[in-house]
Amino acid sequence: MPESAKPSDAGELEPVRIPDPQLEGIEASVRQLMEQSAQQAQQLDHLASAPAPSGSPFAAFGMPGLGGPPAPAPPEPRPILELAGEEREDELDALSDWVDDFFLPVYGAEVTTAAPWCLQWQEHDDVVAWLHALWLAYQQHKDPEAGLSGLFVWHRDFLAHAVAAIRAPGGPLSACLTSPDRPAHRLLPGPPPSLRTETAATVEAAEPDEPTS
Repeated sequence: MPESAKPSDAGELEPVRIPDPQLEGIEASVRQLMEQSAQQAQQLDHLASAPAPSGSPFAAFGMPGLGGPPAPAPPEPRPILELAGEEREDELDALSDWVDDFFLPVYGAEVTTAAPWCLQWQEHDDVVAWLHALWLAYQQHKDPEAGLSGLFVWHRDFLAHAVAAIRAPGGPLSACLTSPDRPAHRLLPGPPPSLRTETAATVEAAEPDEPTS
């Protein structure tokens, strides 16, 4: 009969005898627990190596929650001056609609010498760039994710600066419409290329072309 220890009155451990039937019950319980643990380990290995579930019959339709492919992400906005061809024309058409239908009726102050405008503003690349950036910022800040203060931030940080730059007395439209009675449009010449760029272009033009075999 197995023995275990128990403390004596003197502080020394004395053997304690466990009846054989009780010990057999403990051993049986331990074996059962080990078998259950092994079965659980096998189940986990089987789940880890199980093949991925087959595609849904609705996958081809891209229906959410039915195993279809995720919806494509919207294209990232690009500065309009980086666009070309039909892509730029489409973007300029959309921008013109926003300017004519929303921006000018609300924020288009009277045309004066202190606040010029141009009926052909689409021909001024710098004005197009300013208005396009303002339009992109408007779309971002009117989105619900921008919060209740989104449009206030747009007015404070974007609108005022853009209008001041576009319609300044000495700005890009200063040679255009300064009176409703005198329609005008003229592109102001910009600064010439820097001396470094002109020198590099002159040197490159003076170098003889390499002979071709």
